[in-house]
Amino acid sequence: MARIPYADLNNPEAKPLVDQIIAERGDILHLYRMLLQSPPVAAGWLNYLTAIRQKCQLSGALRELVIMRVAQLNGAPYEADQHRPIALKEGVTQVQLDALSEWSLQPEVFDDTQRAVLAYTDAMTKQVHVPEEIALAVREKFDHRQLVELTATVAAYNMVSRFLEAMAIHSTDDPNK
Repeated sequence: MARIPYADLNNPEAKPLVDQIIAERGDILHLYRMLLQSPPVAAGWLNYLTAIRQKCQLSGALRELVIMRVAQLNGAPYEADQHRPIALKEGVTQVQLDALSEWSLQPEVFDDTQRAVLAYTDAMTKQVHVPEEIALAVREKFDHRQLVELTATVAAYNMVSRFLEAMAIHSTDDPNK
């Protein structure tokens, strides 16, 4: 169970954002129910993550591969639960999801671009500082905009998973309690 109660969706300060999230996404995920404890934070978060997920040139499959790897590295099962069906829909295969924890040992499962992205994701997530050879490998695959979008995606989903785990948000929580 989450460390603090989920937000009251009828709170007058949160209500406009609740309506926006429902209109854009259909429902309010546990993550947003928690973020709505601070409507300004929830609004900024929604805007940023909408840009990452819907307005970037980075392919959906690469984005979701990054998200699933970050969730795995950070031990964030809620994030993985939410994004597994999205990853499959975007073209990540079940074989790739199954191999993700040992991606570097299975070159036949991931192409050169995916391996470069996964190495970059691992470096950003585990060490923060990206070794030059790993940075060079992604620079060879992406233009400047795409490299910024890749970097922002890794950073954003590290933020997401860290928030989820610090607040102990889980898919099995009853957000109405």
